[in-house]
This record gives sequence, C-alpha cells and structure tokens, in this order.
Amino acid sequence: MGRFVIAAFKPKPGHEDDLHAVVDKHWGVLQAEGLVTGRPRHAMQAADGTLIEVFEWASAEAIERAHANPAVLALWAEFEAACDYVPLASLAEASQLFAEFTPLAPRAPQTPGGSPA
Repeated sequence: MGRFVIAAFKPKPGHEDDLHAVVDKHWGVLQAEGLVTGRPRHAMQAADGTLIEVFEWASAEAIERAHANPAVLALWAEFEAACDYVPLASLAEASQLFAEFTPLAPRAPQTPGGSPA
C-alpha cells in the first residue's frame, strides 16, 4: 500500500535556486527508480521560503529501498547541501485550520529520470 508524505525543505542561505532545482528533479528520480506511485506529486512554497513536497511512496518497503539506492542517496546529498529538513508544524501556515501555500511550478521541464528535457 502507498504511503503519502509531506516533506518540508528550508533553503540554506544563498541556496534557494539549488533547492528549487533538486525539488524539480526529486520525484522524477524516485519515479525512475520505481519507488513512487503514478500519482502526481505536488510542490509548494511557504511564506518563509520553505518548499513543501507531497508525494506517494509505492510502499513502506519502497521507502526502505530508497535508503540503499545510489541515485536516491546522491539526490539526498544535494538536498542536504541546499536545505535543512524541517517539521511541517514549524511553518506558520501549519497553525491555520486550512493551511495555504503558493503552488510551485517546475523551473524547467523534467524527464522521468530527473534531467532537464
């Protein structure tokens, strides 16, 4: 059974563009590795610049497999260079009954492998 996740990425100072780029290719890499379902992912931005991504892992086992997958580990290293992972509850919007975020459009078309088209 699939597992939905909501991840929040707070950009490190000066790494906003790097974070946008890695979020743009994140889901494509997970998809190419067979780790997510065919449901689309959703990316958005909080008022403080934190990027939020909502997507569905294929299963709990897929999440475990990601932790040993070289392509995913390389991508996660890019995330770690560009951002800090933060709890969703740390965002001001999370205290609202209906949290609202700005939709985040990809900055460049992506292929299923995560590379710019």
